[in-house]
Amino acid sequence: MWRSIFKSSLRAPLLTLAAASALGVALVGARTVLAWRGQHLYLVWNLFLAWVPLMLALHLEERHRLGEKRDGKFWAAALAWLLFFPNAPYIFTDITHLKRATIGGWWTDLTIILLFAIIGLVLAFISLHRMQTLVSRQRGRLAGWIFVLAVALLSGFGVYLGRFERWNSWDVLVNPIGLLADSFNWVHRLSAKFSLLFGMFLFTSYALLYSLTRIGPMSRWPSGLTNSSSNSPE
Repeated sequence: MWRSIFKSSLRAPLLTLAAASALGVALVGARTVLAWRGQHLYLVWNLFLAWVPLMLALHLEERHRLGEKRDGKFWAAALAWLLFFPNAPYIFTDITHLKRATIGGWWTDLTIILLFAIIGLVLAFISLHRMQTLVSRQRGRLAGWIFVLAVALLSGFGVYLGRFERWNSWDVLVNPIGLLADSFNWVHRLSAKFSLLFGMFLFTSYALLYSLTRIGPMSRWPSGLTNSSSNSPE
């Protein structure tokens, strides 16, 4: 799998994300040493969890590329991807920890958290795009976007369960009854609003980033746009 990845267009983004992740871990380490407190170590764990769905998506994409049949292992990996996917955008909610920051360290903490959150969001969107591509190839573009919307809304609910109810992805296996009980109560609490709002945030952000990647180089733009830009005053 890795050989095909490093020969594909994903090589540069993955290397950049790996470098950014290393930078984030280094900043947390420096912050821990200087402050003599490990209050940001949770970010490292959350970032690790954010990488999991991307690895699963690449695994599924590789199986599809090799023409392997969609057996029980394939669908188990797909379900695992869906369960772990909310961990990637979840890091944005770690901003709530800023209320415990001191006045002098507030901006430092904000910068570190936002760095991890942006990395997590990019990991989520690359992972989602790979899965959307798989769906689109099998069912068409419309089905691909319906899949994106469904995943975004489900992820909004997943982030709610993680942030407010303190559930983890693996609790589906460890404590499924308790997880289902809290899930069935979602329409009666703030979870409905949060899930919809965060889900739409994910969908809108993904759609915006997707549209930006479709702009293309300036050579493809209409001649009127390129001429007007070249004649603009400096």
